Amino acid sequence: MTIGAVSGHTDIRAGGWVARLPEAARPYALLMRLDRPIGAPLLFLPALWAFALAAPTVTEGLRLTLLFGIGAVLMRGAGCVVNDLWDRDIDKRVERTRGRPLASGAVTPRQALVFLIGLLLVSLLILAQLNRAAILLGVLSLVPIALYPLAKRVTNWPQAMLGLTFGWGAPMGHAAATGGVDAVTALLYAATILWILGYDTIYAHQDREDDAMVGIGSTALRFGEATGLFLAACYGGMIALLALTGWLAGLSMWFFAALALPAALLARQVAALDIHDPGLCLRLFQANREVGFAVALAFLIGRL
Repeated sequence: MTIGAVSGHTDIRAGGWVARLPEAARPYALLMRLDRPIGAPLLFLPALWAFALAAPTVTEGLRLTLLFGIGAVLMRGAGCVVNDLWDRDIDKRVERTRGRPLASGAVTPRQALVFLIGLLLVSLLILAQLNRAAILLGVLSLVPIALYPLAKRVTNWPQAMLGLTFGWGAPMGHAAATGGVDAVTALLYAATILWILGYDTIYAHQDREDDAMVGIGSTALRFGEATGLFLAACYGGMIALLALTGWLAGLSMWFFAALALPAALLARQVAALDIHDPGLCLRLFQANREVGFAVALAFLIGRL
């Protein structure tokens, strides 16, 4: 089993540590996007925000962080498998994705389905360690995961659907920490959706021309040269909702001061954006890992 050839602009990393895996395992590592681990922390960070905001004790916060961290790697991998099963014919026609295992034929659809079932079964074992509210939300998360790949076929707003999906860790993490959901949960979730809507629009500009050619939608195509203004609105709304979350949760004034750091990092992305530079778009997208950790730090500081 070989990994499909990759040429042109791509974020696939078939070399490095992936190349040192047993040959049979390499395509599955690429299928899970383990060569590009940025997706796992981005999926995990909304849950980390919830733990930083509401974990009842340090010990419980660390336990939940470990469980959700492992779960994020597994569920991000599962989501990538679902996405690539839906998109394997489209991926063959897009420069950045034609080397993906399903598109290149390195993994068959049947093999991918078996692998997906394995990922979900291990994830279920982790989910069983949580409280009832978090388990229910975890099961419900399968709905947006399954529907996300359809969004680009029927709307110009698939990034909003990704926000609903990737931001799910916020309500699920808050439920795991507190035993339920409330207004704070809703505000935190809304903030994550705006954040993801913004950063995935940056990411989508890598594929803007190919997406137009194959007839799929994106907010990158929807806003085009006005993306900077749209991005500023998304990020500004995110910071405003985070501030409201902190106020409603009764955090100290130090939270609002610390929130200046992620706000500055986001403003830098808006200022630096060049939608005609795919490499820059990828780097700006990846910079959101630091933004996410800065938000978690702000929540922790606010509880002092």
